[in-house]
Amino acid sequence: MQSVHLLIEGFGHALTPINLLWVVIGCLLGTAVGVLPGLGSSMAVALLLPLTFALDPTGAFIMFAGVYFGGLFGDSTMAILMNTPGQSSAIASTFEGHKMALSGRAPQALATAAIGAFIGGIVSCVVVVFLAPQLADLSASFGPAEYFALALFAFAATSSVVADSVLKGLAALVLGIGISVIGIDSVSGTERFTFGVPELFDGVSLVTVTVAVLALGEVLFTASRIRRQRNDATVRSSGRPFLSRAELKEAAPAWFRGTAIGLPFGVIPVGGADVPTFMAYGLERRLDRRRKDPQFGHGAIRGLAAPEAAGNATTGTAMGALLALGLPISSTAAIMLAAFRQYGLQPGPLLFDRAPELVWGLLASFFIAMVVLLILNLPFAPLWAKLLLIPEPYLYAGIAVFCGLGIYATSSSVFDLFMLLGIGILGFVLRRYGVPLAPLMIGMVLGPLAETNMRDALLSSDGDYAVFFQSPIAIVLYIVLLGALAYTGWGRLRARRNERAEAEASA
Repeated sequence: MQSVHLLIEGFGHALTPINLLWVVIGCLLGTAVGVLPGLGSSMAVALLLPLTFALDPTGAFIMFAGVYFGGLFGDSTMAILMNTPGQSSAIASTFEGHKMALSGRAPQALATAAIGAFIGGIVSCVVVVFLAPQLADLSASFGPAEYFALALFAFAATSSVVADSVLKGLAALVLGIGISVIGIDSVSGTERFTFGVPELFDGVSLVTVTVAVLALGEVLFTASRIRRQRNDATVRSSGRPFLSRAELKEAAPAWFRGTAIGLPFGVIPVGGADVPTFMAYGLERRLDRRRKDPQFGHGAIRGLAAPEAAGNATTGTAMGALLALGLPISSTAAIMLAAFRQYGLQPGPLLFDRAPELVWGLLASFFIAMVVLLILNLPFAPLWAKLLLIPEPYLYAGIAVFCGLGIYATSSSVFDLFMLLGIGILGFVLRRYGVPLAPLMIGMVLGPLAETNMRDALLSSDGDYAVFFQSPIAIVLYIVLLGALAYTGWGRLRARRNERAEAEASA
């Protein structure tokens, strides 16, 4: 009941005119960026990060949350209408969603996606309201050894589970940690990787790295690709933007199954919404095979409903994990963690005590954002498709200029602009060779946390490394991590065996 009372107070903060405006702006920006192929909520938050320091923390994070939710909504719009997912989390929605659109059911497909996203998001928000305080209480028992185990868990999970190649995932992680340790060591005062450059003594700004890797790197990557024929044959979405009773009956079980699959992945650092969307789609496909009249492959509404609900169910619980544990499970969450630190705030149990207006106002804004996004996406989805009519040279040139202006506005340093360009080229190279970006961002954000807590643990134990294995919480984290790695390794080994068997059979 205390959580309900605090949530009601949070609605009092979130429903003020200015904060309500930030909710709407965040939802609009997130949806607009989401419908543009290659862009996403992480890029939108990265671009907004330098410009929000003039806002109060509550307004800034309410807008970030709207962008986070809106990005997933916008991704599915293009996945359905043009078979062009904005982010990998919307790939599963293209399989049946685009087939629905091609068969003349585009409005029903968009309505299925919007309602599924709404259900998944609302359920996850309700779970977070009651779960986040308990997670915060749990994290109050964390010491240096536990936080180091948590950071190690995030490192290993994101680099080995999310990436197709474990080597590429580890390379991105090491690169992120390496960037995070540049500067003067706070304990010994020793220069680390500064090469005698005075501008690097204070380290590399996380804002610069974020904007360079996620935004400018994407611009350079898009500009480098051979111009391909644009798919201007957008499926017309005219007709009733709602579902019939029979369609609702068909989609409802898939919505709730997808929500149940997506909820746990908000607190498991495996890259966000990508994994649960494919799991939800795979489950519905297996269930469809048992039916007398299988629908998959012909525009099955359940094949769209489940991934949409699963993807959006991760967002609320991901924010709960970020607020209560300080654990980012995706690149977008990692950027928001960096924003908390820019405001001098540290997510965790103390945040609930020191800034309750911010925490509960932010949680209340999740519910408001879901309603706003449902209103924006049900009737106005065809309008979002028109953003694709903007010529790519103008669109990406504008983003590049916006990157430079944002960085210069925060630092007033020409050196930071050159660093922005250099790291942006690095981001382009990573994309070019398929190196995942999420481990890099996780390493950049959690690297200092892991280093600080490792030092504190060793100092408290007089250099005894056994301190990392004496805590029950740390041991549980290590066991779960080993189990996840073993399960992932076995799954990949089995997939390779199946591929070999199929190749031998075809030969």
